Amino acid sequence: MHIHAAVVRRPGGPFAVEELDLDDPRPDEVRVRLVATGVCHTDAVVRDQTLATPLPAVLGHEGAGVVEAVGAAVRGVAPGDHVVLTVNSCGRCGNCLSGALTYCDDIYAVNFGGRRPDGSTSLSAGGAEISSYFFGQSSFATHANVAERSVVKVGKDLPLGRLGPLGCGVQTGAGAVFNTLRPSMGSAIAIFGTGAVGFSAMLAALVVGCTTIVAVDINESRLARAEALGATHTVNSAREDPTAAIMALTGGRGVDYALDTTGVARVLRQAVDSLAVRGTVGVVGASRAGTEVSIETGRTMSRGWTLKMIIEGDAVPQVFIPRLIELWQQGRFPFDRLIEEFDFADINKAFDAAENGSVIKPVLVFPGPA
Repeated sequence: MHIHAAVVRRPGGPFAVEELDLDDPRPDEVRVRLVATGVCHTDAVVRDQTLATPLPAVLGHEGAGVVEAVGAAVRGVAPGDHVVLTVNSCGRCGNCLSGALTYCDDIYAVNFGGRRPDGSTSLSAGGAEISSYFFGQSSFATHANVAERSVVKVGKDLPLGRLGPLGCGVQTGAGAVFNTLRPSMGSAIAIFGTGAVGFSAMLAALVVGCTTIVAVDINESRLARAEALGATHTVNSAREDPTAAIMALTGGRGVDYALDTTGVARVLRQAVDSLAVRGTVGVVGASRAGTEVSIETGRTMSRGWTLKMIIEGDAVPQVFIPRLIELWQQGRFPFDRLIEEFDFADINKAFDAAENGSVIKPVLVFPGPA
């Protein structure tokens, strides 16, 4: 079938909306008509080839839409179902079978390889192949053939235009708190970076009852938003040393938990140095391969701190995303306050807004019925 999709053809972009051919769904795939899709920092780093997917490619991995057709082996959804699209996994390796699917043995191939496991791609232009299957979906398109393991069924009464970011950015930040760090009620947490991931972590910290929540960033408007959404303290790390500021805020004790969402090596060092004795720091920000960080191990050995590397919030999306939706419906997890909508045709403007910090979570909305 003929579809329209945003194609990036060279490192650094831009995205161009083109007419492409979409093949038929494979037995384990679901054809989805996209209603909306989030713009994530991972899309930007792949566009720029910090993380490599073969170009030209259709990216996008926070889709939400309506099922139009299913392959012969699909059992979890049917035409007409509403779905959120998320990370892909093989479903066969030991980590997948034990519930740690975000650490799938084939995590890179099935999410960044640009091809199905059999080497084919679902997209072409005039007979020339276009990389697809990004996170099992490639949702910067009006329609996509999606791996069944990337599909999460949601209620038909829910606003699909708001739900896409749950598939990656919101899931990553919230899951880092709920599933990995698991802070206790009354504990202290510092969140380095107030993008969509950092804000989602902050909202989760409020749900679990952290009583000291420090947001760290260099963008004053985002710090002001963090205060409005519940941060107890903010630190502008362009104006003051965040480690010193956090120590002062906590009476020299440090925080029980810190989360680095930036992928910047010096920020991770600041997060580590902000920890209390036996504190835990989590890392969700993607760095370029080969990036190293210097950690002091003499004096701090006696502090017993822990470093956790976290992918997709250590979540099982088919279980976790419905739970986030339930919290949102109760008014306890207002992730939708982070969203600003853009027409699909304005995809490059949406990326610019995310990169200059004026918008926390851009969501692209497709023409047609909601």
